Amino acid sequence: MLYLQLWALQRFSWCVSQAEAVKTFLEQSGYEVHHVEDGKSAIREAVGGKVDLILLDLVLPDMSGVEVCRWLKLNRSTRMIPILMLTSKAEVQDRVSGLEAGAEDYLSKPYSEMELNARIFALLRTKALQDELSETNARLQELLADVEMLARTDPLTKLYNRRHIQECVDREIKSAWRYGSPLCLLMIDIDRFKEINDGHGHRCGDSVLAEISCIIRDSVREVDIVGRWGGEEFVVVLPRCAKQDAEQLANRILHAVAQNEFSAVPDAKVTVSIGVASIPEQAADNSDALLDAADRAMYMAKKEGRNKVYLF
Repeated sequence: MLYLQLWALQRFSWCVSQAEAVKTFLEQSGYEVHHVEDGKSAIREAVGGKVDLILLDLVLPDMSGVEVCRWLKLNRSTRMIPILMLTSKAEVQDRVSGLEAGAEDYLSKPYSEMELNARIFALLRTKALQDELSETNARLQELLADVEMLARTDPLTKLYNRRHIQECVDREIKSAWRYGSPLCLLMIDIDRFKEINDGHGHRCGDSVLAEISCIIRDSVREVDIVGRWGGEEFVVVLPRCAKQDAEQLANRILHAVAQNEFSAVPDAKVTVSIGVASIPEQAADNSDALLDAADRAMYMAKKEGRNKVYLF
């Protein structure tokens, strides 16, 4: 059953019997009706309540109906409520003023109850369609956001994927050179990961990848960007981070991984090697150059015995 709440604003000068007669008729037609007698009360009640339609008299005791209409249409919480302007004035300009203020329709007094009901029904039908369209658009926006997130996220680790990370590095490099701020990049590789996969199975290997992802994510700042570069490699982008601070972070990740007891391979010693590249130390003007520098630093860490941090 459709619940309708109708706000009837009647001119104060109407006699009580006229206002009550309209209210009674509308309630008998299946609407819930609330009646106030001045513009300020109308605005206050419209903002504070659930309103599907407003009947608004052109002449009110404290302000004009046009002013009330204009205010309601400018307010974010009430601007989508349809307004049916009621007027006893025959001048075209009075009707035009109401429509220009945002009223959806007008009805000249005296009017028949049948016509009033027909106009109300038409406006509510239009509003129902608009509400349905708004809900559909909201669902589509949510769906698009989910699709976009899937397109830039690694499904296993829930970190950003290679394509998105590369876009982020390009963006941060431009920002670093433009504003003269430091930028660091960590390339992290799991040591002897093939042995984990071969000895314990790929499912255990996936579990190790997921746990290391959590360790890295929990170690960085909120502004830092973490992604899975591919296979057992991860990249951390550190905007406005000096080289010595990046080194401290890299060592923190290194020790956290080495001390962690991995649930899937509790008897295995899991470590990582980390390469650090930075701007302005590296004269990199694109993501490929800076990522390559971090990659070479990571391989130097492996060459020196693994479970190490190497800085370029």
